[in-house]
Amino acid sequence: MNEMPQSIRVSWERSLASLVDVDHPKPAFVERTSDESVLLRAARPVLESLSDQLVGEPVCLILTDAHGVVLQRGGGDGSLLAALDAVHLAPGFSYAEDEVGTNGIGTALEVGAPMLVNGSEHFTGNLRRFSCAGALITHPVTGALLGVIDITTKAEHTNALLLSFAKLAAIRIKERILEGANELDAALLGGYYAACRHSGGPVIAVGNQIFMMNALAQQHFDANDQASLLDQTRDSVGQMRPGTLLADLPSGITARLSYQPTFVGNTLAGGIIQIKGNQAPRSSSAPRAPVLKGIAGTSATWQHVVREVCETVARTEWVVLQGETGVGKLTLLRAAHRHDGRQRALAVFDAEVEGADLVERAGAELVAGSDLAICRVHSLGPEQLDGLTMLLQDVQNAVIAQDPWVALTTREPETDDEAGLHLLHFFPRTVVVPPLRHHLDDLPALVRFLLNRAGAPELILSKSAINQLMRLPWPNNVTHLARVLASVVRTRRSGVVDVSGLPPECRSTTRRSLSRLEALERDAIILALADHEGDKVAASQSLGMSRATIYRKIRDFGIVD
Repeated sequence: MNEMPQSIRVSWERSLASLVDVDHPKPAFVERTSDESVLLRAARPVLESLSDQLVGEPVCLILTDAHGVVLQRGGGDGSLLAALDAVHLAPGFSYAEDEVGTNGIGTALEVGAPMLVNGSEHFTGNLRRFSCAGALITHPVTGALLGVIDITTKAEHTNALLLSFAKLAAIRIKERILEGANELDAALLGGYYAACRHSGGPVIAVGNQIFMMNALAQQHFDANDQASLLDQTRDSVGQMRPGTLLADLPSGITARLSYQPTFVGNTLAGGIIQIKGNQAPRSSSAPRAPVLKGIAGTSATWQHVVREVCETVARTEWVVLQGETGVGKLTLLRAAHRHDGRQRALAVFDAEVEGADLVERAGAELVAGSDLAICRVHSLGPEQLDGLTMLLQDVQNAVIAQDPWVALTTREPETDDEAGLHLLHFFPRTVVVPPLRHHLDDLPALVRFLLNRAGAPELILSKSAINQLMRLPWPNNVTHLARVLASVVRTRRSGVVDVSGLPPECRSTTRRSLSRLEALERDAIILALADHEGDKVAASQSLGMSRATIYRKIRDFGIVD
């Protein structure tokens, strides 16, 4: 071991610390959710071309993702492929260093550089019959780590050219990524210019790396409205189907956004959004939304929704509230009903937790003179839907109740939404309750309201902490924010909370969805950084990971120092 290169010796130390089985490690199998990615699209033709050149040769090309999970394998003779199968160096298995010890894939990811690992340099005995060279593949535009291309052969066939060959393959894949990105960008740009010519109005183009707004959009909307449009169009990135949404902007304008995806073959390049039918800003004499007890928010977007719901109660107009989980649909219904001062009680049922007698119980409440709210109607089964349809028809025919107010809540509609097909014709109005990320200017007021409700009226979040919260995507909306603030209140009830006092999940700005394991890893890194006052080297040592790994993960998770 004394003759080993320093990088290999340090890798063995990491492998020991990770408790890797020296004799027979068992790499984890990772279920893949999709076969398409920027990396795979670019690498596939490169791997096919190189594999054709290596047919019958004792050399195998292996492509992994940024976590060391094998995506594809090509080339190699029968004997080598059988040997690789025996050690699970095959699609779906993880060859991260903490899974199988020192190897060309996992160790390259750990050190952040190309790596050649010859036979006896492998940490585990069953890998010492191989030599492997891994080169990192990064995105040529963003610099993001995408994966590793690894060249593996039996140890007796090793030579110094393995690493050069791996580096060359990585360069070719990066070139293909750049070509593909240019092709996608060109298609999106062409769609954008065509829309600008033909629409004669405001146009926005959105892609993974692109946001463009034409001069008419900049003339029609001030800086605040443009920021709101940017935030709302972010949700369109990655959408494969056309769609339309109404956006209430800070100036009071209601904009209709029509989204059309742009493709190159079957690959999504991005989308074009045309903004049509803009209403004039509401005049100062327009009625303001009433102030509802138990509701916080003064933005134009939120006030518009509040006013609409209150109008339905005042007119006894049946309504459907539609929106994501946690946006406050039921809270809004209850507050509007309470504000109206109706003499009827509001009976509330949750379709997701109620039993088979939901329709019968709802009918009994209506007969007793109550108004009715049924939440999450998308959870109803076919028999319950049929029963509820008959009940609502009887109500409209004045068979069982006189003039009740009825409201439903549901998620965003889907093409096979049975609840919509059965029930919507009873309801003359649908009000879409926006996700928190579409009215983030209400977040400071929501924070104050939720802290007061949690019993911490003397607790204040600093401006920097509020700004950090406003950078987050809030996938579960106000419910998510309430849970975060409750965790803050558990540790202190007064004083000023800065960014460092927020829970770990709030100090990471990544917008991609993290697995449970990734979320735990992110939180552990944030806590270690806090314990060591931001010292990344000390934090990495306390976690048993390399300095290169902690820097890479801080960047990947978007951790705020």
